[in-house]
Amino acid sequence: MKLLRTGPPGAERPTLLDDEGTLRDLTTVVDEIDGRLLADHSALERVRAAVGARILPAVDPRGLRVGPPVARIGKIVCVGLNYHGHAAELGVPAPEEPVLFLKAPDTVVGPEDPVLVPRGSEKTDWEIELAVVIGRTSRHLETDAEALAAIAGYAVANDVSEREFQLERGGQWDKGKNCETFNPLGPWLVTADEIPDPQALRLRLWVNGELKQDATTADQIFPVAQVVRYVSRFMTLYPGDVINTGTPAGVADGHPDPKPYLRAGDVVELEIDRLGRQRQQLKDA
Repeated sequence: MKLLRTGPPGAERPTLLDDEGTLRDLTTVVDEIDGRLLADHSALERVRAAVGARILPAVDPRGLRVGPPVARIGKIVCVGLNYHGHAAELGVPAPEEPVLFLKAPDTVVGPEDPVLVPRGSEKTDWEIELAVVIGRTSRHLETDAEALAAIAGYAVANDVSEREFQLERGGQWDKGKNCETFNPLGPWLVTADEIPDPQALRLRLWVNGELKQDATTADQIFPVAQVVRYVSRFMTLYPGDVINTGTPAGVADGHPDPKPYLRAGDVVELEIDRLGRQRQQLKDA
């Protein structure tokens, strides 16, 4: 299933995109798309049954905003330097263990909402990422099978970053990762049953129509299942938590000088096979 949330910020409604490309209203079946729903197999089966019975009313998409596909996210765990190509373009060795950092849930916006260039920023950068959404409480997962079974679904994320704040202002990466609007998510949460192999997905990102990133998840240093297992060793994962699994080569920071960092007016478009497409226009904060 392709689950999404549509409507104004703070007033999104649960929606579904059916196999024929029609938006369907889910409010008669569920009240929200969040961790509680994703952990409730009976509720998800009611959604599937309603789709099969063709009883869900259609939604007119004209002028309709698409919000983040998951509400009430508990935490966003991010993996740095998780593609061979990205590590190579930065001239750093592949890490021996996953590099982890956190983004605050309030960085999440819809897939076509504006992204704000922070005040004083000179190095705002793009990062297309495969996002994993957790569907069951998970601690100390032992096997890849357990890890994959803990995943409710997948989505497109843009891990927007401010490189000066991240790398040149001391301390950890958080200052360059948690600016307002720095985690567009969606358009859909695609349930895990529709993605049999998360290591076979193509990711692409364009800036002002120019292709900047083009890779597949096969280039990940630590595959999705390994990442989920690893994270579960250090923190408990709860339904609705998100893991951003890293970005491939092609970020602005990997370009030769002068690096093409983002400015107000730029347009970023990104897509992952079977997971949908995003488009953001940059604006000054």
